[in-house]
Amino acid sequence: MFFETYKSELIATGILLLFLLIVRFISTTLITKISRRNGINLARIHLINRYVSVTLVLIGILIIPFIFGTQPRELALVFSSVFAVIGIGLFAIWSILSNITSGIIMFISFPYKVGDKIQIHDKDFPLEGIIEDIRAFQLHLRLENGDLVTYPNNLMLQRAVTLIEKDAIDDDAIDGI
Repeated sequence: MFFETYKSELIATGILLLFLLIVRFISTTLITKISRRNGINLARIHLINRYVSVTLVLIGILIIPFIFGTQPRELALVFSSVFAVIGIGLFAIWSILSNITSGIIMFISFPYKVGDKIQIHDKDFPLEGIIEDIRAFQLHLRLENGDLVTYPNNLMLQRAVTLIEKDAIDDDAIDGI
């Protein structure tokens, strides 16, 4: 009964998902080719492709309710309610909000990128390693002894950091990802 009632909407959703998958394939292929031609290391290419994929998923999540006939006013009510609950929850847990905000700032204007070797001047726990990933909450550093350290984003913006070497990551190690 459900499939008969919403047959055209389900077909339109399938077409949208197929279109988004094709766009994702084409864009990741183009990004990879252009990046390799310009000498960008594999870690950065994977990061850019991940952001493209997340953006396409969010576009799909926003379009699908309209296919099923949701009015913009109804969708705005749902999103405002969800964001209000999330905002209150994150205000109660300010450390998480601080790390997310720091992660966004780091993504936009952080002078160090994935693959750079850095030294963090923390008087209690100084670190030196290669940036493997910059996530929403923390930065992943690979130390020389092979240990993986997660360092909170908000502390990265509060500590002095020295760039030891640009693009120090080994591309062969990333191929396995």
